[in-house]
Amino acid sequence: MSAIESVRAARASGRPTGLDFIRNIFEDFFELHGDRRFGDDRAVVAGVARLDGLPVTVIALEKGHTTKEKLERNFGSAHPEGYRKALRQMKLAEKFRRPVVCFVDTAGAYCGIGAEERGQGQAIAEILMECMGLETPVISVLIGEGGSGGALALAVADEVWMLQNAVYSVISPEGCASILWKDASRTAEAAECLKLTAGDLLALGVVERVLPETGEDFAPLYARLKRDLAETLRSLGATDARALAALRYERFRKFGVVKA
Repeated sequence: MSAIESVRAARASGRPTGLDFIRNIFEDFFELHGDRRFGDDRAVVAGVARLDGLPVTVIALEKGHTTKEKLERNFGSAHPEGYRKALRQMKLAEKFRRPVVCFVDTAGAYCGIGAEERGQGQAIAEILMECMGLETPVISVLIGEGGSGGALALAVADEVWMLQNAVYSVISPEGCASILWKDASRTAEAAECLKLTAGDLLALGVVERVLPETGEDFAPLYARLKRDLAETLRSLGATDARALAALRYERFRKFGVVKA
């Protein structure tokens, strides 16, 4: 599958969203709302749940399925209050030593005037900084689109996993072609250059694991994720909290290092 085909697969309308993963993997999910500053952003779903008996905090960027749901969820593009809600739940998880699982699926953070007025850049910067030192295990799973800082905000983790047909990039191929060449017809070329596929990112060490997809039947994937998440979170939970945060920091410091 080419890079642009992966982008189309990641954006496919029938693809499971964050809530689908939550409902099929976790038990007793209880959603929590609001950032305690402005409001509740429905593009971000956050709450507590159980994973094979293990208490966890779950956070997902949610696109929705129907037109009505997509409008309510702002097509998965979060406002500042969404990222602040996510950070609030992460800090609560740290307080009670609960692991955090994030599901990422967004074209990017919302770039409207209202979002900028309420501090979109600061909200993303704050969550990036806080997550780097968060003293509890964090795993992020890229399940569809992983676009720009809006995706990275929920992907500062001990391990980042990707579905086979997910993508992860600093910018969309359309945006890249528009900026570099002023030519939208070169979108497929831009997708190849961005190295945004799961295979590319595994080779670069940006993600730790690629999860195979089995056509339209996601049941085997849900079962595998449930097993692997529980096993990995228990393993990470056995590590000293400060040591865990230090290892996470070192994970990101290694990106982009070129050896002569």
